[in-house]
Amino acid sequence: MSLNPIRPWRNIERRKSRQIMVGRVPVGGDAPITVQTMTNTNTSDVAATLDQVQRCAVAGADIVRISTPDEDSTAALKHIVAESPVPIVADIHFHYKRAIEAAEAGAACLRINPGNIGDARRVREVIKAAKDHGCSIRIGVNAGSLERHLLEKYGEPCPEAMVESGLDHIKILQDNDFHEFKISVKASDVFLAAAAYQQLAEVTDAPIHLGITEAGGLVSGTVKSAIGLGNLLWSGIGDTIRVSLSADPVEEVKVGYEILKSLGLRHRGVTIISCPSCARQGFDVIKTVAALEDRLAHITTSMSLSIIGCVVNGPGEALMTDIGFTGGGAGSGMVYLAGKQSHKLGNDKMIDHIVELVEAKAVEIEAKAEAAE
Repeated sequence: MSLNPIRPWRNIERRKSRQIMVGRVPVGGDAPITVQTMTNTNTSDVAATLDQVQRCAVAGADIVRISTPDEDSTAALKHIVAESPVPIVADIHFHYKRAIEAAEAGAACLRINPGNIGDARRVREVIKAAKDHGCSIRIGVNAGSLERHLLEKYGEPCPEAMVESGLDHIKILQDNDFHEFKISVKASDVFLAAAAYQQLAEVTDAPIHLGITEAGGLVSGTVKSAIGLGNLLWSGIGDTIRVSLSADPVEEVKVGYEILKSLGLRHRGVTIISCPSCARQGFDVIKTVAALEDRLAHITTSMSLSIIGCVVNGPGEALMTDIGFTGGGAGSGMVYLAGKQSHKLGNDKMIDHIVELVEAKAVEIEAKAEAAE
């Protein structure tokens, strides 16, 4: 019996939002919650940037954002977009010409705050370029770069200031008859970001991009993101996410999927249920799990695998997973398939055998899915 994401006590009712397109990827409405990341290469280095985009796509990124701060970057963007396996979002901050150039280069979306790029004429030019080239727009409000008049009005970054900033930018787009936009209200403080997103969700039907910005390194940033994004997603808020880590962008994608998988909102790859190990373990659980995570990284088919060191919790966990291994004694353990005991296996053969079982199960699941279509 596999993990069942549709049990009543596991259901999450998502907030209703409009749907927009980021290239060929739908965001909002009833579309799956997408996982994004951002490159950290020099954009003008086309080869390095494309290599990173492709690695992120293999890890499961649905959308990748690329910074375009200068003309060299927007010139390179055309070549990157042409070879990218996923839609590209161009990150724009202040210069309206970069936004126009990015749209012309084929960006699927522009990350921009319309109120930050100059007078009404410049805003209209950017919106025209987005319309002409089929770009959507993400309004990206950030607690660290709020407009001066809002800081003077509220005294500090706060949820009300962030939401007001977002609504101001929304009005600019809507006044120019542009509606293909999503919005984010990010902060590095989990409480501030969560409160801002909760307020935002009540006043707009636009798709919402979730993020705890500048969350930190791999461990601390993962924890902050899991708490902040996890709580918002659990309450039904969020149509696309980016985990911001001071780490390889591929790690952002992995963490994003783990957050969604833990809530039953996306299913991709092998979910490993494993014990922390103790004196009862019949094999080295920690090394085994690390090896399996590496050997099974290529599997995109959703399935569950339990790796438990002893018979205290092992059989019970194996009942809930597609494949399981429970440590026993005398250098061997028990393999479970679909929750039932299947055969004994020596610990020295465990990793290779489990990889074979998972790969075979993936083929079986994919074949059934194709037959059902």
